[in-house]
Amino acid sequence: MLTALRHSPKSRSGYESETAEIQDSLRQFSLSENYAFKDDEEDKPQAKLSNSMPLRSKKDKSEHVRFSEFVDYRRVKVKGGSGGDGKICFLSLMSNPMAGPSGGDGGNGGHIIFEACKDVKSLNNVKSHYTGLLGERGEHKDMNGANAEHLFVKVPVGTLVKDAFSGRLVADMNDHGVKYLAARGGAGGKGNHYFLSNQNRHPRVAEMGAKGEEKELILELKMIAHAGLVGFPNAGKSTLLSAVSRAKPKVASYPFTTLKPSVGIIHYDDGEQLAIADMPGLIEEAHLNRGLGIGFLRHIERCVCLFYVVDISASEPYQQFKVLVNELTQYKDNLATRPTAVIVNKMDVEGAEEKLADFTRQLQQDSLSHLRVIAISAKYGQNLSELLIHFRELYDIYRFEKFHKDL
Repeated sequence: MLTALRHSPKSRSGYESETAEIQDSLRQFSLSENYAFKDDEEDKPQAKLSNSMPLRSKKDKSEHVRFSEFVDYRRVKVKGGSGGDGKICFLSLMSNPMAGPSGGDGGNGGHIIFEACKDVKSLNNVKSHYTGLLGERGEHKDMNGANAEHLFVKVPVGTLVKDAFSGRLVADMNDHGVKYLAARGGAGGKGNHYFLSNQNRHPRVAEMGAKGEEKELILELKMIAHAGLVGFPNAGKSTLLSAVSRAKPKVASYPFTTLKPSVGIIHYDDGEQLAIADMPGLIEEAHLNRGLGIGFLRHIERCVCLFYVVDISASEPYQQFKVLVNELTQYKDNLATRPTAVIVNKMDVEGAEEKLADFTRQLQQDSLSHLRVIAISAKYGQNLSELLIHFRELYDIYRFEKFHKDL
């Protein structure tokens, strides 16, 4: 059972912590060695765990189906606004009918600017084409045209901006408020008053506004989630994501129901919010572009830690695990060495305990006994608290190591 936090009704957020009894029972879980960032120096500072407990929401999920999808890759064409044209005209006054040229300058075109925003989590609202606003043209009586307003495009923090043709990294939007000038607007043209000289007292020439800068860029998210769920189709990844967060991924009994990552947020009692992503199903030889192939593996590459989700009801669950590790290793060596754990799902089926014992025995035979194995039933919500606490431990170590690496 879940009990409410000891706050007044006005201060409730809708998330309640585990009971004290469950908290005490879960503190026995400790870190293993495989996902620790290896430390060979005895005097090196050790990571301090927060021991934060996951919060569960008692609110019912909305019945409204939202068709927004998570996007972590976008090809964008950007074009700055063109400047306004200069004006050709001459001033005529009552007392001075030949008062000279009075054409104003055109205004500058608007820039296209990418801005990193912590409130944006996906690239799904980024369009494939942006054009800046045009500068106003000059007017008579030396009136200059107004400069166009700049167009700001908000992108998630951690977005990488690359040149679409060379693949060169041109910007790393690694902090909130960081801006990148993607395409400059054109300068406004000069009016005929600019060309007035002693040799030419009546210039009948003006400049046209310059065209805006035009580029084609690729936006990629450097990190789409703190953890990624990796497994075969129908291993129960979407069900697990739905059980631990308020995300509503598509759940069905046929393979490849997940074609794009779905991201859910897990809340902890110290206010921390961690993202976990349901990845599309992996099959053998995915590194050779079978199934969803390279596009799927690209998603995994941008997760901090990985959870292998193994279907214990399969005929050979350990073989599934070996295939998963092999595919990640074939794609990139460092993927298999990231902080990880093995989630054995569907423990509610008949004969699951015997298969789990056999799975653990095969891990020991392959010298993989250091791997953390968490047996759960996503369908019935069994043992999810151990998984969420372990997830937070991995994040605490990652944050500690990242901080000391940057020093």
